[in-house]
Amino acid sequence: MPRRALIEKRPWLLASLAAAIAYYVLADSAVPGLYLIALRGVPFLLLAIYALLRHAGQGSRMLAAVMALAAAGVAVVDLFFYPGVLLLILSHGMAIALYMRHRREIIFPSQKLAAAALLLLTPVIVWQLNNDPASTWTVTVYAMALGGMAGAAWTSSFPRYRVGAGAVLLVLATLLDLARTGPLASEEWPETLVWPLYYLGQFLICTGIIQTLRRRA
Repeated sequence: MPRRALIEKRPWLLASLAAAIAYYVLADSAVPGLYLIALRGVPFLLLAIYALLRHAGQGSRMLAAVMALAAAGVAVVDLFFYPGVLLLILSHGMAIALYMRHRREIIFPSQKLAAAALLLLTPVIVWQLNNDPASTWTVTVYAMALGGMAGAAWTSSFPRYRVGAGAVLLVLATLLDLARTGPLASEEWPETLVWPLYYLGQFLICTGIIQTLRRRA
């Protein structure tokens, strides 16, 4: 990697990774809750900055918006549930728009089937896992956006085993997050995996898209 890229670009990824690890380590500590809430959004905000600095173009700006909306959503969703969920839905909607601009020219039947499964099964499973009747429709609408995003990522021209896999990790993190308050409420391991899976998914999506856009440019 050129020295300029090493000095000016890669540190944003390293800082994002460090912030994600810091949140994971401090989540159960005595750090005041508001500080943790702010810290939870920082890793994705740093990914947004990375996207803007690493590539100049509409695709990178859309990706930065995806990450910035996700940063705001995960930061506020515990305090302000409906605004937080709306921000996350907007993030997935922006991601769908980005993936639709970069669809594969040839999509094989197996790939279409996988995309359809992500689109349709994600909200169905979320509906079954959610045990809060008051939020059923809100969570299901979010799951529809999430499943649509994952399906669009899987059929996009971005690397499937980075961007597509990253989107699937976001789905898995959401399912585990719901399951730990439902059928897996007595288990401890789901809670330990939700944050790593969610962050890794966003990390793979961001770096996979930016590297592809740079290569095409």
